Amino acid sequence: MVRISVLFLAFAFFGCGNTDKSKKEVPENTSVVAALTDEQLLDAVQKQTFKYFWDYAEPNSGLARERYHPDGNYPENDSNIVTTGGSGFGLMAIVSGMSQGYITKEKGVERLNKIADFLGKADRFHGAWSHWIDGNTGKVKPFGTKDNGGDLVETSFLVAGMITVREYLKDGSEKEKAVAQKYDALWKGVDWEWYTNKKNVLYWHWSPNYAWQMNFPLQGYNECLITYVMAASSPTHAIDAKAYHEGWARSGEIVSSKTKYNLPLILKHNGAEEFGGPLFWAHYSYVGLDPNQLSDKYANYWDLNVNQTKINYQYCVENPNKNAGYGPEYWGLTASYSRNPDGSIGYNAHMPSNDQGVISPTAAISSIVYTPKESMTFIRNLYENHKKETWGDAGFYDALSLGNKWVAKRYLAIDQGPEVVMIENYRTGLLWKLFMNAPEVKQGLTKLGFKSGKYGI
Repeated sequence: MVRISVLFLAFAFFGCGNTDKSKKEVPENTSVVAALTDEQLLDAVQKQTFKYFWDYAEPNSGLARERYHPDGNYPENDSNIVTTGGSGFGLMAIVSGMSQGYITKEKGVERLNKIADFLGKADRFHGAWSHWIDGNTGKVKPFGTKDNGGDLVETSFLVAGMITVREYLKDGSEKEKAVAQKYDALWKGVDWEWYTNKKNVLYWHWSPNYAWQMNFPLQGYNECLITYVMAASSPTHAIDAKAYHEGWARSGEIVSSKTKYNLPLILKHNGAEEFGGPLFWAHYSYVGLDPNQLSDKYANYWDLNVNQTKINYQYCVENPNKNAGYGPEYWGLTASYSRNPDGSIGYNAHMPSNDQGVISPTAAISSIVYTPKESMTFIRNLYENHKKETWGDAGFYDALSLGNKWVAKRYLAIDQGPEVVMIENYRTGLLWKLFMNAPEVKQGLTKLGFKSGKYGI
């Protein structure tokens, strides 16, 4: 698979949990499905999708597999390869699972402790973890020839999850406090300053063999805002605010004056300035970072994400390519598995400017915090009208082209994770509250010039 980002560079269900039966029991009889309330339907999707990070986690490490193929047909025998960023979403999903009663807190803490111990022994590169890790050994699994060292962006997604876990457990039992302390130590070991390469910008990669040859500075708008927030928040290896303003924000050049469908884009989306990028750009940084009332001198981040989502939605409703099925009940373009011209499964960063006729359920589902009505309409359509072909072991499959009668019956951690987490944030706000109230996060946001009326920043 190719990770496509920025400039499009080669980019566990409830089995042992306690549930409130009167509240959470979901009828299996298809004749009753239409009677589900929105809350019941969301719970059904959240609970089933949670299985990815619980039942189908990599067994030795407890971390999130890069991918889960229900048919067992993995490329290159990589069923034990775990993903750093997806595991960060997975940590938040486990917190959500404990809070919702999908698993007991005792079982959740046990798994979190196992994960912390594994990550503490895994390969690190100036404190950062690699994009992929061998779940059996803890050794780096190269994502590419030169991408065999630290991946700062993936690490930032992981660290956001670590801080969320720490905040959830820090006032609990002695065992819970001990696990919280492990995560606290792990995230404080990341040397964010190293990854500036002595410049006023962060770099995505560093390799012990190839040093800075990947040469990928984090500049302009994409999914990487959280990397700067984490780097500024570190109490041990923080970056200077100049890296954010001169590097990420390009000394103000990040701001856009363009509109689409009468909606301001607000920031320049790298390589996608007309419509905005794939919708994961509105998700990955914001699983913990609450965009409600969040602003700096470049953007109001709630408006930014709502507008990107609505532009994506409106494009699918307008459907200029006349893709079968596109409309108010079937929409959402983001990076995911994709349908190749010959009908085989590939990977692509779907967005209005790169529309391959493939809808990714994570796009609309993870956007529920921004477009609750439109997202619920999408969820209800798939669940009530297309469940047989789109619903599997860990929720909705990763990618669909219903007009071509094609479904990628596979899952990716980076797609399933935001679904669980954003549904939780929509229902309770829990993960936002935990992350945003961490003292270091508040200090880091203040340092970069952010304001949030919701959290007193």
